[in-house]
Amino acid sequence: MATKILLTGSSGFIGSYLKFEKDIKSIVTRKNEVDNCKYNYKIDSLNGNTCWRNAFCGIDCIIHLAGLAHSNKFTDSDYYSVNTQGTLKLASDAAKAGVKRFVFVSTIGVNGSSTRPEKSFSYGSKVKPHNAYAKSKLDAELGLKKLAKETGLEIVIVRPTLVYGPNAPGNFGLLTRLVKNLPLLPFGLVKNQRSFIAVQNLVDLLLTCAKHPNAAGYTFLASDCESVSTKQFTNAIAKGLNKSVCQLSIPVSVMYLVAKLLGKQSIAEQLLGNLEVDSSNAFDVMGWVPPYSMEQAMTLLSKEVK
Repeated sequence: MATKILLTGSSGFIGSYLKFEKDIKSIVTRKNEVDNCKYNYKIDSLNGNTCWRNAFCGIDCIIHLAGLAHSNKFTDSDYYSVNTQGTLKLASDAAKAGVKRFVFVSTIGVNGSSTRPEKSFSYGSKVKPHNAYAKSKLDAELGLKKLAKETGLEIVIVRPTLVYGPNAPGNFGLLTRLVKNLPLLPFGLVKNQRSFIAVQNLVDLLLTCAKHPNAAGYTFLASDCESVSTKQFTNAIAKGLNKSVCQLSIPVSVMYLVAKLLGKQSIAEQLLGNLEVDSSNAFDVMGWVPPYSMEQAMTLLSKEVK
């Protein structure tokens, strides 16, 4: 029998790749209603007071993508209200309605902003959220685990690394614009190691987490199962876009210094620092392997980026 899935965040980047999968019903806020998605369940807002009446009829599993992304325009209270309280209210009401499983899309930021001095984050790594956004996700994770013990709701937590793909927002969108518009990039001497995940791979992992009998109770750190430098990553973007770029040999220390003078240290760390993830427990538990290599996923950029 097919697993009936309720999806939140269908109007977002990742949700746009999930919402038309078979047996998925989408939840949208009224302001983000998607006209061509015929299974919309509409809410006014996501928080600790959201009414979920009649949302769970026939639903076996929820994939919860919705929430506030990392941004300077949100307060700590905003993050807690939406990402923590909103998540726990949804899960609690779902458990009361008989939903079996809840897949929560968290963030690798729960583990920290970099893997120094660790070589990589893994399933057993200690948590060290580095901002209010990551803290709100961790608080939601802890609340969900408590709820699982109290109600029997099966909880699966997924912490993605940076998600890339056609029209991705955030840092990947920035890098894509740089590659498209600049023939010269400054990453020639950058030898860092970072993990990423293609949106197609993340969607496949989330669907596996929703359906696989062994997934319940696990936290999965999501990546393509390979690490690359920022130089290699931007070269891969360029190849996917059929662009040519020249990587200038600018010392990494100089780039860090310039970033500090401009007040952009966090961006510099994300581009120049290390953040490696060991995703092997997804294979150990569920036999999951990414269906796309980075090279294969990047070839889709030239076909879909506008």
